[in-house]
This record gives sequence, structure tokens and C-alpha cells, in this order.
Amino acid sequence: MKILLVPGHDNKSPGAIYGNLKEKDMNLVLANKIMDILKKDQRFDVHITQNSSGYTPGFVDFFKAKSKSVEIFMESSKANMESHFANATFVKNTNALHGLASEDTVFKLYGINKWANTNDVDAVVHIHFNDYKRKTKWAMGDRKGFAIYVPDEQFVNGAKSRALAESIFAELDKEYIVSNYYKEMAGVVPDQKLIAVGANKTLIYSVRSVLVEYGYIYEFGNVDVRQKAYNKMSELTVQALKKYFFPV
Repeated sequence: MKILLVPGHDNKSPGAIYGNLKEKDMNLVLANKIMDILKKDQRFDVHITQNSSGYTPGFVDFFKAKSKSVEIFMESSKANMESHFANATFVKNTNALHGLASEDTVFKLYGINKWANTNDVDAVVHIHFNDYKRKTKWAMGDRKGFAIYVPDEQFVNGAKSRALAESIFAELDKEYIVSNYYKEMAGVVPDQKLIAVGANKTLIYSVRSVLVEYGYIYEFGNVDVRQKAYNKMSELTVQALKKYFFPV
């Protein structure tokens, strides 16, 4: 099974920040641990969008060579979705609030979706740690726990993606609490607007896509807690992928 791991954010857009801790760094560490475990199982063909130097050469080349086609893909997808809403062939749903992505991030996310569609990817796993507006970057927040975002059920990859998310949820739920933010308390959260999971119908039927918020960033300020979490979360995520794709 071909798996694409997408550690969220990058050097231009580091994501959540708690003190000196940056989400982009946490995402990459966890993604690499997941990849290292998966690579030991020959049933998986594992790819990743970034390494310690930034985007991998394959994705750098893709973004550059396919920039025009990605832009066309992005704009046509948006127009197509607006047409669906206007014709009432899709119902517009309210989603949890998310931070606004930069133009560069939006382009890369659409590009990743296009790459997944054309490279026989079976599942895309976006790896994140959560946050919300706090008084300062050093402040602890009240929200805690994990949540998994999936495509809206109206999207063609919705059902398959939800099934994968439920497998990941079942494993993470053994060790971690579900988010106490009221819009995430279901654990598995459908979303229409997240590009990562196929907003504007940008992922085909065969591509499962999930975005895992493994917890709120300030929950992992302690180094020992963070390292233990990386190890346990990677093990549980891989276990979930194995159970989903290769049920006994």
C-alpha cells in the first residue's frame, strides 16, 4: 500500500508555537518515526513530503515543474465546487474554525493532492499538533486531546477516509484523551474546507486522506513527555494502518 506522510507546515509557515517549540519540528519528528516503522514492513511503500532540509527533492521538482497545472487544478476545483453549491448538488456544512493558510501553503497542499491523485497513493496522512489563540506563545491553553479530520461524507473519498480515521482513532484512544474542544469531541471530524483532506473535490475516490491533530502543542512542552509521545503515537498510528489495510 502506498502511503504519503505529510508533516504539516514548513520553514515559511511553522504552525503552532509554544515557547520555543514549533509545530513544524514536532510534525517532522513524528512523521519520520512513523515512516521508519512503516519501512520495516514490505507491504508498505512509504513517501514523505519533507525532510530536515525542507521539501524533498521530488516534491520541490514537482511544485516547480507542475506549478501552472497545479494553479489550474486549484482554480478549476474551486469553481466546480461553487457550481455544486449553487446547483444544490452539495450541501454547504459548517466546519470547525481553522487558521488561514498562506498562499504558498495553499499552493503546496493543492499540489500534494494532485501528486497523490496521479501517483497511485492509497492513503495520505497529514501530521499536526493543534493550537488556538492564546494570550502569548508561552501561555498554556484549556483545550487538550487529539482529533482526526476527514473529508465531508459528500466527497467521493469520504467513506474510505473515515474508515481509516476510525482505525487510527481506536488506537490513539487507548492512550490519549479525545479533544475537549466542543467541535472536536466526536474524535473523528468531517470537514469541507480543509484542503488536506480534499476540499473542493480535489482527491479522487481511491485516495484516503486524514489529518491527525495529535494533541495541543502546549501539552508537550516537557521534553520527556514529548519524546515518549512521539514513540507511542508513531507505534499506534502504524498499528492502525496495518489493521486497516491488512485486517486479520
